[in-house]
Amino acid sequence: MSSAVAKRLAGKTIVITGASSGIGRSTAFEFARTAPNHGLKLILTARRVDALEQIAKEIRQEVGEGVQVLPVKLDVSQPEEVRGFVGNLPEEWRDIHVLVNNAGLVKGVAQAPSIAEEDINVMFATNVTGLINMTQAILPIFKARGSEGGSGDIVNIGSIAGREPYAGGSIYCATKAAVRSFTDALRKELIATRIRVMEIDPGQVETEFSVVRFYGDKSKADAVYAGVDPLTPDDIAEIVVFVATRRENVVVADTLVFPSHQAGAGVMHRKST
Repeated sequence: MSSAVAKRLAGKTIVITGASSGIGRSTAFEFARTAPNHGLKLILTARRVDALEQIAKEIRQEVGEGVQVLPVKLDVSQPEEVRGFVGNLPEEWRDIHVLVNNAGLVKGVAQAPSIAEEDINVMFATNVTGLINMTQAILPIFKARGSEGGSGDIVNIGSIAGREPYAGGSIYCATKAAVRSFTDALRKELIATRIRVMEIDPGQVETEFSVVRFYGDKSKADAVYAGVDPLTPDDIAEIVVFVATRRENVVVADTLVFPSHQAGAGVMHRKST
């Protein structure tokens, strides 16, 4: 017997950005596991298409052919790629119902005036401009659906850093604060529609995030999680699927989640080693 949640996903097409690893990858599996036999379509996007193809293979192995997966090479920091995204999809994949804006990154821990211009540009281009451009690319599909001004779900992955800035993260924090403001404004702009705009703000999650921050230095990345039990990508994926599978009239607008050792962006308890 199908659950009510699975039935709400029946026949839907979902786009997940940054799906090659971390939260995006886990979100793809969580959607597939939630509605394995309901005609679900997953469009997985990232720069590493080989990783996406492997994920598609693993999803098919786990849930069978009841979930279709389309890997799409996409760098959201490149506006021309985003502009062509929908038009380049096969026709049967263009009726999108859910957009999960997950792609994002952080570079370095430098403080002003020593922050590299290249790092500033890539963080804003990916975390802010990329998210906005993806939203604008998909929103016309949502607005054209139904008789009440449209319907669809936009789930933006923010961060506790957008609420509580911290030293050494000024640019990343600024990008996530921008996401938060854009999300809140968009929700108000779409109030007359059935389009839901939701944000999930994780605290510390163990992903490739810190490896990227430290330019590939795994030892420095591992030190971030020493003595703590961080959230996992699966923890956040469960919340993404939860908010996207409520009744259409229910908007889980704002979610802040962090592990039990954390009480704020800079408030953590580490176990002695």
